[in-house]
Amino acid sequence: MPLRSDWSTEQCPVRRSLDVLGDPWVLLIIRDVLHGRGRFDALRDNLRISEAVLSRRLSAMVEADLLVRVEYRDGNRLRQGYAATEAAAELLPVLQQLAIWGERHTPVPEGGGHMAMVHEACGMETVQGETCSACGEVLRPEQMTWVKPWKNARDRLQPAGTLVA
Repeated sequence: MPLRSDWSTEQCPVRRSLDVLGDPWVLLIIRDVLHGRGRFDALRDNLRISEAVLSRRLSAMVEADLLVRVEYRDGNRLRQGYAATEAAAELLPVLQQLAIWGERHTPVPEGGGHMAMVHEACGMETVQGETCSACGEVLRPEQMTWVKPWKNARDRLQPAGTLVA
């Protein structure tokens, strides 16, 4: 899913990664899907993104093997949502490290607060993206809860392949 240039055949793995992940919407969509918001309308509303832009990004992300389409029932209607693949779930350390960096290096807006990333396996907050800073275990989405005081929410992340109905 190239932004400006096609870097898919480059030797540099950073360029190849940015060829897929360089659009900021991609990481925000993965964040939301890992939080169980894989329905089109939930993504659109939470991200405040146009339907056309979201539709293009989702199609490209399925093609790039970051998301899979998952059928679900909405009343009597069969609909499609999106779930993270293992490739997307492996971006958890990147997302968490971005959150940690943002906590350290960007001002907290009025009414905000510290977002804690809690490793449910040990019950402690981690200040690292890939392994728990308290117990040292490798972090998996299904073991993580993000505590967001500005939303008064505790969002439990979902394992790859899961769509919360």
